[in-house]
Amino acid sequence: MSSFEYAPQGVCSRMMKFDIEDNKLHNLRVIGGCNGNLQGISKLVEGMDIDEVISRVEGIRCGAKATSCPDQLSLALKHAKEQL
Repeated sequence: MSSFEYAPQGVCSRMMKFDIEDNKLHNLRVIGGCNGNLQGISKLVEGMDIDEVISRVEGIRCGAKATSCPDQLSLALKHAKEQL
């Protein structure tokens, strides 16, 4: 199992921490941001293939912002894939 940290940009959350094992996302923890929503997202993506997570959340926007916490998660996962 590989552990990763990612500092999101342009959103309220400050840090994303997660593990990847066999291309599956585990233990997503998001510091800062909309706590309830991010806890929900963490539960929904637990054990999901990271490519599936990326395809589902990439490009989501938060209000007038050009990105969102889910979109930043897709960037975090892409960055992690480069390191695997």
